[in-house]
Amino acid sequence: MGRALLVTALVGLTASEASAWPTSLVECLVRDARRLVPRSLARLIGEREKQVLEQTQHFPLLLSQAMTADLSSGQLAPETLSALEAEVDESLALFKELRVSDGLIRLGATLRIPADLSDPVLVAGPEGLPAGVAREYYAFIEANLGRLPVVLDDGAALKLARRQLPAYWQSLLDKSRADAPVLRAELYRGGRVVDHRALDWHSPVFAVAQVAYSRAVTGIAATWLVLWRDARGDMTRMRQPKEIQPTDRPPEGPTP
Repeated sequence: MGRALLVTALVGLTASEASAWPTSLVECLVRDARRLVPRSLARLIGEREKQVLEQTQHFPLLLSQAMTADLSSGQLAPETLSALEAEVDESLALFKELRVSDGLIRLGATLRIPADLSDPVLVAGPEGLPAGVAREYYAFIEANLGRLPVVLDDGAALKLARRQLPAYWQSLLDKSRADAPVLRAELYRGGRVVDHRALDWHSPVFAVAQVAYSRAVTGIAATWLVLWRDARGDMTRMRQPKEIQPTDRPPEGPTP
């Protein structure tokens, strides 16, 4: 009861400032994550993209509240992890019932878990970020998306076993918490929010955006693959990520 009251209080306190990846960026995350899974799964999710995105908005209320509290504290509680595992298992149950299309939609919608865990805005701690910082951070990503190199955050994650998912999700949260202070320092100076248009690829915000976006893409693909393997889906024709060498040259892409 105490935990439920705490969660409700946290939700009430942060509702005005809490944010998450905008829909336009979630669509991009989905499409980039599809490049890391077998072509059959990529196609099936692509055909149901609209329904998948709609399903992400229907997470159970209590689970959403528990996630809000745990993202703030930095630690996924055992009961939250159990609830998350039960949520992803719903897709497997649908496959077993031969409701394949419904199962694919639920599988696709699990993207919300790794996406939220990879978002430094949502894991900024109890104090959160100053008002307006989240808006400018997301606007910066959208303006520079064509320049952000999307890299494989963790190659081993694409080979996870089902039992490894909880620890992997916690690792996403741990990495993301280290990024939040950078946003606070770079996007809020002298008591004012910094306009994202004043920043370029030299800014630490660019590094955070690139790493967080890539982490989310990898996390989504990794979660999908765990469930797809358990559903005995087709694992053939899976692209091999291309290795690239670091460079000091500015990222290529359209001028914002």
